[in-house]
This record gives sequence, C-alpha cells and structure tokens, in this order.
Amino acid sequence: MTAEQRISALGPYVRIARIDHWFKNAFMLLGTLLAFFYDPTLVTWESLGTLIWAFFATCIIASSNYVLNEWLDAPLDRLHPTKQNRPAALGQISMPGAVIEWLGLAALGLIMASYVGVAFFYSGVALWVMGCVYNIPPIRSKDLPYLDVISESMNNPIRLLLGWYALIPHLWPPLSLALAYWMVGAFFMATKRFAEYRRIGDPELAARYRRSFAHYDEPRLLGSMVFYVSACALFSGVFIVRYKLELVLCAPIVAGFFAYYVMIGMRPDSPVQNPEKLYRERGFFAYALFTTALFVLTMFLDFPALYDWLNYEPSHFVPLWKIG
Repeated sequence: MTAEQRISALGPYVRIARIDHWFKNAFMLLGTLLAFFYDPTLVTWESLGTLIWAFFATCIIASSNYVLNEWLDAPLDRLHPTKQNRPAALGQISMPGAVIEWLGLAALGLIMASYVGVAFFYSGVALWVMGCVYNIPPIRSKDLPYLDVISESMNNPIRLLLGWYALIPHLWPPLSLALAYWMVGAFFMATKRFAEYRRIGDPELAARYRRSFAHYDEPRLLGSMVFYVSACALFSGVFIVRYKLELVLCAPIVAGFFAYYVMIGMRPDSPVQNPEKLYRERGFFAYALFTTALFVLTMFLDFPALYDWLNYEPSHFVPLWKIG
C-alpha cells in the first residue's frame, strides 16, 4: 500500500472523530465565565494556557464518544436519509480500527485531563462514561424514550463543570445553574429529535432507525420540549434570584431565542438536525451572539433601582462573586 493509499484509508477514521463537532465544547465557556466572575484574579495568560489545554482534552474525549457512536450505530444509520453516508454506515471502518481509535482517544484525552487537575479529570471521566451509557448495550440509553434526551444532554452540565474545574478545582459551581444548563441541553436535543422524526416522515421507518421513535410522535416530542424549556426557566430563576437579579433583564431576549429555535425546528428538513451547521442560519447565529453578549454584560451590571421596581429584598447570603 502506497503512502497516498494509507492516508486515504485513514480519512474515514478522521471523519468519525467528528472534529467539526468540537464547537459543542464551547458549552464549557459558561463554567469558565463563572470562574472568572468568582475570582477575577484568574484572568491571566497562565489561565489562558490552562483553558486551551483543557478545551482540547475535552474535545479528544468527546471524539472518543463520537467514534463509539458511529461504530455502534452503523447498521441503523443505513436506514437514515442522510446518515447513511457516514463512513461506518458505508463500510469504510473496521471493528478493530474503531476499537483502537475509541480507546486510544479516550486514553489520550484523560491523560491530558489529569494534568489539569483531579476534579477536571473526574469530570472528563464522567463525560466519557456518559458516552458509554448512551451507546453501549444493555443500557444504551439512546434507545429509551425521554431517557435518550436526558442522558445525552447530561453532557451540558458536565461541560460546565469542566469549564469551572479547569480554573477552580476545589469548589462546586451553583447547582441551580447546572440544572438549568442540563434542561436547556435537553430542549435542544428534544427539538433535534422532533426535526429528525418529521424528516423521516414514516413512523415505522423511524422506529426501525431509532427505537425510542416507536414511542415518540410529534405531540409527545413537542410536549417534552415545553417541559424542558420550562424547567430551564425555573432553575434559571432560582439562580437569578439567588445570585444576580440583573439577569432578569435578559429574560425576554432569552425567551425569544428559544422561540426562534423552535421556529427553525419546525422547518421541513430542519437544520437543527445538525447543530454544527446552524452557523449558516445567519439571523439565528447573530441573535445567539447578541443573547450571549447581553448575558455577559448583565453579569457585570449593577442596577440598584431594579430591586425597588420589583419590590425585591436582596439575598442575605454571601454572593458567589463580586466584581469591582
């Protein structure tokens, strides 16, 4: 085999690592921002180096999970109108090669994570274990209705922990925010399921492709979306009241973000089936950036009159952080 043929043979193994999905690890950013708010002295060049290392460690662990997903899902992906073109579904991946890549990436990512700290390492282990729970029988939570969404979206609060523990290894971040982050991830995943179900357009074929679709239908998926976004709002409210009332100013904008996402999810062959391509939705992408910027701004903002307007008694607990 020539060098060119070897490189060509490696191509499918690179693709199943889904490097284009690494952007999802930007969800670590919230944990990092919280750490900076808690201790502004962490804003240093040294912290930047740690965060870059932590980010790539997380990405490599996530790629191990992606390899496992593609390898085990290949027979079912052949029933999907677009996933049938994945390398594993096309028979371009061997089982020994997939196992070596899966375990090799996991080992590399966790070794890198161990250099960040113990808490970060165990959070990385949790991320990898959730990939196993989601994909490997007999549990294989992705086949179980509702649990498929709940278990997959668990990666959101784990990423929050990774962003936090990269800088502050000795304290827990706010539980209310972690739960809100979990629920927003569940909302995104349920919307993806809704779009996939509509895209397939045949309940019998959908159930053959994904076992949980034997239970799901459009009303049930829509109902679950409402549940997850409501739970996210309630847990976010706890965080806002407990730590930063000024964040309530973001509420209408954030509600608009969720409504915008649902409208995109309702489209035929909706792009929410492939969140890594949502950047092509320029209007939505701009709105998401604006929402994020407003959130960061209001974290720094002090607006004492707001407490009077809302007849709100400030918390007597010691704040998690204080800027200035």
